[in-house]
Amino acid sequence: MPALVASDLDRTLIYSSAALALTMPDARAPRLLCVEVHESKPLSYMTETAAQLLTDLGDAAVFVPTTTRTRKQYLRINLPGPAPTYAICANGGHILVDGVSDTDWHAQVTARLADQCAPLAEVQEHLLRAADPVWVRKHRVADDLFAYLVVERELLDEDWVKELAVWAENRGWTVSLQGRKIYAVPKPLTKSAAMREIARRTGADLTLAAGDSLLDTDLLLAADQGWRPGHGELADTGFTAPSIRVLPERGVLAGERILREFLGAVRGA
Repeated sequence: MPALVASDLDRTLIYSSAALALTMPDARAPRLLCVEVHESKPLSYMTETAAQLLTDLGDAAVFVPTTTRTRKQYLRINLPGPAPTYAICANGGHILVDGVSDTDWHAQVTARLADQCAPLAEVQEHLLRAADPVWVRKHRVADDLFAYLVVERELLDEDWVKELAVWAENRGWTVSLQGRKIYAVPKPLTKSAAMREIARRTGADLTLAAGDSLLDTDLLLAADQGWRPGHGELADTGFTAPSIRVLPERGVLAGERILREFLGAVRGA
């Protein structure tokens, strides 16, 4: 039976230049491979060693990129290795099969959201009204499923984020601060539900996962084994569980370590 590896992408396997955390002397910095270009500019990287590890992992397991990104944002990433048959986008709102959204799955998700939480329009309206234009740079809606703000972190009132989280909790939504983005996501919209569906389809008897943010919590807890890096929301809050291994590495070297851990677990199964 195959092993299924569902991994978050941004700040877990791939890193923007601001998130690389290259703290070593310049001459000892790892060689980097650009895996995403946006508007003709390089945007995301992994080490060349990580690229080879991901290629090996794609040959040894069912690798499922698992992201809060929209389908459009995900499809501009050019990961090394075999093209994944499955991908999870929009925090579980879409399962892509060979790059195309599974319409039955998406219909199930939207029905569940309509039944269990406040509508997106209400949350979007609250964000537009309550967020301070001093630190908000963009208001965005992702695939008609959730909303997020792009902010200036140094100007952001973190107490406002906490107040938003309480407001959202009472409406069946959750709030996550990741880098320069504040996400408001319906609670039933989860990466773990999509991972379980792909495990069912593939017959996987071992599930492995990695992630760095609050929105990865359910994914890590649902997997047989999970890893989190030494940076990100989960590290900041000290999150852990018996099935989750906490890694000390931060930045792009954490992505390399996570892939080594995945390969070791798959080969040892």
